[in-house]
Formats: sequence, structure tokens, C-alpha cells
Amino acid sequence: MLLITIAFLRFYDQTDFEFLGLVANPRQWSNGFTVAALLATLANFGVEWNRRNRETNRLAQEAQRRVEEEQRRNEAEERRAEEEKRRIREEQRRVAQERADESRRAEERERQIARTRIETRCRIAEIQFQLDPSDQNQRALREALAMLAEYGDLFS
Repeated sequence: MLLITIAFLRFYDQTDFEFLGLVANPRQWSNGFTVAALLATLANFGVEWNRRNRETNRLAQEAQRRVEEEQRRNEAEERRAEEEKRRIREEQRRVAQERADESRRAEERERQIARTRIETRCRIAEIQFQLDPSDQNQRALREALAMLAEYGDLFS
């Protein structure tokens, strides 16, 4: 609208339009409207510049929020993975401990069985010698006592 008024005042005079005779200095009015149009253009430019900056900031903040959310999801996933790895390690340790305990119990059972066999052999040899003190029973008793001396640490 300002541009039309500026053009009207600048390029036409009273001979073209009689009502322009009512305007005292059309060139000064035209210059004033030109300055007003420039100021309006600058104001519009400032408003658009500000809008563009706000939009750019909004987009940057939105992108930052997406990145932060992705980082939080990744960190949560890493925590879950670490927790799962820790749980697996604990389970493996527990299984290994159970195996070691079972192995110790099996070894203890084997030692107990060996101890019982040796004790039984010694008692049998002793009883046989008491019942019949023959050379054969005496030899069996000596062998049993030698075995008892050799494997005596099983009894401690």
C-alpha cells in the first residue's frame, strides 16, 4: 500500500488527478512514505530474522533432545548388557564352585572308601592271624601293616 502511495505521489501531479492539489508538498510526502516503507521493510526483515532464528533454535534443540534420548537408550542398553554379562559371570562362578565342591566331595568319598578298604583288610588280616597264627596269615598281617604304614596319611 505504501509503495502505491509513493508511486502515486512521485509520478503524478495535480494535472493528472485534481485531488493531488490538496497535498501541499507531494515530493516530501513521497519521501516520508519511502522512509516509512524502508522502516517497515526493516522491521519485517527483523521479525523474519527472529522467526528464522527461533525455528533454527527449535530444530537444534529438538535434534539435541533426540541425540540425548538416543544416548540414554544406548546407556540403558549398555547397562542391561553389562548386568546380563555380570549375571552370566556370577552364574558361571556359581557353577564352577558347585563343580569344585562336588569334586571335593567325590575325592573325600574316594578317600573314605580307600580308608575303609585298608581298615577292613587290616582287621581281616589281624583276625585271621589271631585265629590261625600260620606263616601265611603272618605274611598277610605284615602286608596289611605295611599298607597301613604306607597309606597312614589317609587316616589323619
